[in-house]
Parts: sequence; C-alpha cells; structure tokens
Amino acid sequence: MTEQHIHSTTILALQQAGRLVLIGDGQVTLHNTVFKQGARKVRKMSHGEILAGFAGSAADSFTLFERFESKLAEFGGQLSRAAVELAKDWRTDRALRRLEAMLIVGNGDHLYLLSGMGDVIEPDDGVLAIGSGGNFALAAARALLRADVGLSPREIAEQAMTIAAEICPFTNAHFTIEEVGTDGE
Repeated sequence: MTEQHIHSTTILALQQAGRLVLIGDGQVTLHNTVFKQGARKVRKMSHGEILAGFAGSAADSFTLFERFESKLAEFGGQLSRAAVELAKDWRTDRALRRLEAMLIVGNGDHLYLLSGMGDVIEPDDGVLAIGSGGNFALAAARALLRADVGLSPREIAEQAMTIAAEICPFTNAHFTIEEVGTDGE
C-alpha cells in the first residue's frame, strides 16, 4: 500500500458506554494538492445501526463499503461476522487484495479496524484512528479520556480531530460526525 493513498485523511472512532462516535475530516488530497474540502468519509450502514469510515483511495473505499454492506446483509447485520468475512475476502481475493484503503467499522458494542492484510483489530480502550492524522487524533482522544475533563464522547472526538487538523497537513476541520448506540441513535 502506498502512503499517498492510505495516509491522506483522518478518521477517529470513540466507543464509550454503548455509544460510538465516528468522525472524519473532509479533505481530499492528491500528492500535495488539496482537491476537495467537504468529502464524506464516514457513513451509516445496516439501517443506521453500524458506522463505517475509510482512509485511502476513494474508489477502493467505496468498493469496500459496498462489500461490507453485502456482508452485513448476508450475515443478518452481525457486525463481527461481517468484519471477519470481509477481511478474509480482502486478503484472499485477487482483485480486493490490490485495494488501498483501511476501514473502521463499529456499533455501540464492537469496534474494528479492517485492512487488506486480513487484520480485524478491536482496540482495548474503545479508541481507533486511521489516516495521516490518525496518530494525532488518537493521542488527543486518549489524553482527553484519561484527563476525565467531563466532555461527551462527541465533544472528545471533535476536540481530538481539531487537534489533528491543526497538526496534519492532510487533515482539515470540515468534519462529518455520525453516532450510534445509547443516546446516539
């Protein structure tokens, strides 16, 4: 996978107390040129019960969104099963193997990072981030959670992404935010 494709966005997921917030920036970059400010890289799936966000090539990501939606339908909305089956296909299918993207998928109960290497990773602390500003957003979100500053999960996600956008040239502050789970449906 080339860094140019995988690392040109920021997606952050924060899962806490049965609630999932998924936030993504809107910047579309090719090499060192910004082409678009307001892309939507986060979406609801499975009748609004599951969230998914991507970092990487847009065409590849849309292909993966479609495949993931098909897996959700095939397995009756079972997030964990659909995630594992997509990861298997992604790793073994000749065409899918060439896709350059990463996905974060989740609901109020489970959160996963999916990659073309067959990864299905569930974080210990309910926080995941991908893309060029992912480590900045991840660190900021964890710091805010540990400091127990009294912010809601959505507020923590917005603050963490704002910090990432201030540091990462491939991340902007035009956010798309989706929520599911307790108080977020």
